[in-house]
Amino acid sequence: MSKPASEPPAPGPESPAADPRTPAHEAAPAKQAERAGQSEWTDQPEQQAQPGQPEPVAVPGQPGPAVPPAPAVPPVPPLPPEPANPWAAPLPSQSRSQAPPQPPPPPLPAGGWASVPPAAQSGLQPGFPYPRPAPVTNGFAVAALVTGLVVVAPVALVFGIIALVQINRHKERGFGMALTGLVLGVVGTVLLSLVVAGSAFESPDSGRFGQSVKAPAGSVPWAALKSGDCYNTPDNGSRADPEGGDETLYWVRRVPCSAPHHGEVAGTARIPASDGPSYPGEATVRLRAAELCRTVLDDYALDQWAIPDGMDDVYLYPTRGNWRSGDRYVTCAFEDRDGEHLGTVRTDRGSLNPAQLAYLEAVRGFNDAYAEQPSKGFADASSEYRTWARRMSTASHAEAAALNRASVAWPAEVKPAVRKLAAAQEAAATAWDAAASGDDLEGDVRRARALVTKSVPLSIEIRRGLGLSTGEQVPDLQA
Repeated sequence: MSKPASEPPAPGPESPAADPRTPAHEAAPAKQAERAGQSEWTDQPEQQAQPGQPEPVAVPGQPGPAVPPAPAVPPVPPLPPEPANPWAAPLPSQSRSQAPPQPPPPPLPAGGWASVPPAAQSGLQPGFPYPRPAPVTNGFAVAALVTGLVVVAPVALVFGIIALVQINRHKERGFGMALTGLVLGVVGTVLLSLVVAGSAFESPDSGRFGQSVKAPAGSVPWAALKSGDCYNTPDNGSRADPEGGDETLYWVRRVPCSAPHHGEVAGTARIPASDGPSYPGEATVRLRAAELCRTVLDDYALDQWAIPDGMDDVYLYPTRGNWRSGDRYVTCAFEDRDGEHLGTVRTDRGSLNPAQLAYLEAVRGFNDAYAEQPSKGFADASSEYRTWARRMSTASHAEAAALNRASVAWPAEVKPAVRKLAAAQEAAATAWDAAASGDDLEGDVRRARALVTKSVPLSIEIRRGLGLSTGEQVPDLQA
């Protein structure tokens, strides 16, 4: 019996498809193995294979129609060769002419782990050296440049030297910055040394008013002089201001007051701390010194008429360098630069009788006020003249009151002159009041001065009667 032929199922997702690239001699056994489990084919007419259907083949030991051989599969064109990797290891099939033989790989380490060359870790190809890391900028070079620009010269000098040494040793960047900082440090250090050397010329070793580099023989600094010392100024002991300012005195030579001398020290006064810590300037210090020395000079030489002609009040005040060193003292003295004198101008109060002391104390305030008259003209200093006139009026009233004091026992020969001098001072006070508040400032001041001049003969008469200096003996004190 024969079974009706049934169509083979169409190839689907689960049906194996022939690989056209598989050779025929390799595909045939697979097909035979697939058909080995199929039913027998008997009395089947020869059928033409349809596309997509498996081709019938003869089963050994079974009758059936002859199956024509499968058509030859056309060869698949070869794929284009991949570009050769010059760094890949050569294949065994390559000839000796294509690539040179490579040495065998190194043996594995003892631990069993394959060693990895550094190139494999870093991604670099073997045969090329490692690139050097980019040089870094030296930190001391940057510090040298910065400190040199902000004028910290010694620090910049040190940083520059360190930076140059490290840059040369470690091949770092920053040579230009280090060299610039070094140059700035050298220049700044030199300038700083000059400033320090210049300030040392007037600082702690310079005494109160500065010193020259070398003291003349037998000279002492001003700080060594005390109240009552007489002195001369040696050659090169002072320096004149080329711009016409005050003379700077460095050294003096102490001499006995009985010997010829140019000056005599009355005492010192300290500038109060309330004036501030900073140097107020030469003009301000000069005015402050004159104010402080007024009392010192009056206490030392109470009788101003006993001071020889030519000896003026001098005030030696601290310079800026002395001020920086902490010196706040002014020295008050009487000095005659053009002539020499003998003796002392000190007033010995222990040798004065009560009438002499009372007279000198009565006229002291008036003499001080009169000596401080303005030096400018009336047009330029009208307010200063009015202030001075008010002070003169007060001093004239005070002198008249002291001369009329009943507690003073005036000698009979001078008592009438004392009363006349007191009346003259009251009249002068009225003239000074008019100058302070009147419309004719210049005229009122001149009239007040005239009244003072008229009272001079009365003063000489009183002094002669009291045994005080009248000025006639002053030339005798000069050498």
